[in-house]
Amino acid sequence: MKFFIDTANLADIREAQDMGILDGVTTNPSLMAKEGITGKDNIMSHYKQICEIVEGDVSAEVISTTFDEMIREGEELAELNENIVVKVPMIKDGVKAIKYFTEKGIRTNCTLIFSAGQALLAAKAGATYVSPFVGRLDDISTDGMALIEQIVTIFTNYGYTTEVLAASVRHPMHIIQCAELGADVMTAPLSVIKALLNHPLTDSGLAKFLADHQKAGVPAK
Repeated sequence: MKFFIDTANLADIREAQDMGILDGVTTNPSLMAKEGITGKDNIMSHYKQICEIVEGDVSAEVISTTFDEMIREGEELAELNENIVVKVPMIKDGVKAIKYFTEKGIRTNCTLIFSAGQALLAAKAGATYVSPFVGRLDDISTDGMALIEQIVTIFTNYGYTTEVLAASVRHPMHIIQCAELGADVMTAPLSVIKALLNHPLTDSGLAKFLADHQKAGVPAK
């Protein structure tokens, strides 16, 4: 399973990259605003900076909701770097735009997926990725992981090459569950990814090893 980081924070992206586990980046207008990045020129420049850090795919989201505007925005984004994947909302004009981009050789990520039917439409239009939002489904007492399982099964049944990108991942168990269910990609904040490092037995075991090492008369380095 590929690990993407869900952020526009360059320091977090660099840290994940330095860990050696980063496969890509996802962003959205909310994440850009969180970093104080506003205005078209600043946003486009920021995407370029992200692409300089990461070798993998970088999802850059259109903010329009009409076909013509999504095409204009998406083509501009795709020209920034070959790693750019145009992120398109799951609406009627979005599906139409995905088909257009696919025929032009521009890769896409269909976002705001909350049902298997939406994922199926995006796959039929040729989306590179579909992004089901598991955390937001959990927030309304709906099983986000059940949706991941449904989509993986449907895509496997019919041989769709569209990758299932689990989004809105909130905690480390989401990551493990997505891996168990066969999601192709998961995207999460750095804090969630780093939480996979933690286990009390690792901490206590390391402390004992170091203590025993010191008892043997060899200072720990």
